[in-house]
Amino acid sequence: MSLLPSLTELVCALGHQGALVGVTHECDYPVGVEQLPHLTRSRIAAAASSAAIDAAVVAEGGSLYELDGALLAQLCPDLILTQEQCDVCAVNEATVRRVAAGLPGLPRVESVNPTCLADLDAMFRRIGVLLGAEEEAEALIARFDATVAAIARRRQGRPLRRVLVLEWFDPPFSSGHWNPEIVALAGGVEVIGEAGQRSRRLSWDEVAEADPELIVLSPCGFTIARTEEELSALEARPEWSRLEAVRSGGVTLVDGSAYFSRPGPRLEMSLKIAAAAIDPEACGDLAPREGWRRLPAV
Repeated sequence: MSLLPSLTELVCALGHQGALVGVTHECDYPVGVEQLPHLTRSRIAAAASSAAIDAAVVAEGGSLYELDGALLAQLCPDLILTQEQCDVCAVNEATVRRVAAGLPGLPRVESVNPTCLADLDAMFRRIGVLLGAEEEAEALIARFDATVAAIARRRQGRPLRRVLVLEWFDPPFSSGHWNPEIVALAGGVEVIGEAGQRSRRLSWDEVAEADPELIVLSPCGFTIARTEEELSALEARPEWSRLEAVRSGGVTLVDGSAYFSRPGPRLEMSLKIAAAAIDPEACGDLAPREGWRRLPAV
């Protein structure tokens, strides 16, 4: 059983989709996992605005998700995969362990907390061992490394670009954890976010002072369509239209639900999107056709 979308993707990429008996309400990839029983639900309305969601996070002061303990007992898993990284993003680890302790058979609970790309490699290997899929895990890691090498070859001798990844924008939040590393491998320098650190709330003054050449908008948990609904509020900010990236057409909109914020096998695709956004001439053909688009200059 997987209680985190990225872990659901990892289990499937390791060849064990058929072993899953339950997932979260947010698990939507690969095709088919959305039909499995959902063990979680959100306390916040899906249609709430970015500002309303942020206010709810502050008001709740804890996890925004509920776990269906009765259904969990009914499904009777022997392994539960969960996380201890972010209570805003998924059911918190303490809740999962408390519920699991009362289940018959005492299922094993494995919790992950990757903060950097090295941690992600370790997570892939750890889950690979648990599922008897060590070779498959190594293949996923090797595929990411091959993409890193391909981008480095294409960009040899080309200048670095000043990049800001925003994981939320009402209010703005910097990127953190592995994303500054992704930016660096793609040919950029993250101007605010720090590798290995949590994303943090920013002021618009900070964003204006950093004045990046390129901006990647990847709101955590939002699809492109959902983010597009919020763009008018962003564009109404007086600081926004004065940013170099906005004036030059250097803003890229990304499916934050699928990429960047989801530390699973598709982080390799996030790297390709970042490279295409940073250097379209050298790397534009690497990224998928869907899941991202560049906004026009203002």
